[in-house]
Amino acid sequence: MNIIFENTLNEVKIRIEEKPENLLFQICQVLKSQISHYDWVGFYLHKNGELILDAYEGKPTEHTRIPIGKGICGQVAVNKKTMIVQDVSQVDNYIACSLDVKSEIVVPVLKNNKLVAELDIDSHSPAPFTTDDSDFLEQICALLESVF
Repeated sequence: MNIIFENTLNEVKIRIEEKPENLLFQICQVLKSQISHYDWVGFYLHKNGELILDAYEGKPTEHTRIPIGKGICGQVAVNKKTMIVQDVSQVDNYIACSLDVKSEIVVPVLKNNKLVAELDIDSHSPAPFTTDDSDFLEQICALLESVF
């Protein structure tokens, strides 16, 4: 893992240990400010069979509720596995939040193997996500299990 991811992970760990009331928003802020290709960072909570936008950092989106199975977030809700899409224009049921978005990574937050939330990150850069991104974000989401 590169030094930027390591330092950012340590900062997120401190926030999780402190458990501020707006923890998810603070994590969004840290990720967006520290990782240059993270242009929109948000958490969707899994409630009543849909994904509901909770905290985010970036441009506002009209997609505050996403049905399970719809778009990349909805597919991750079904599969419970991280999904990287390097070119969103190639995904049939992609839900466009902004014309600027070129790629996306979505990581599930699981508690007792049940989906409780998702971390959704959009990038305005084409194909910026690597296995380092997924490893880094999966560590953050694993730490969040204790919060839910």
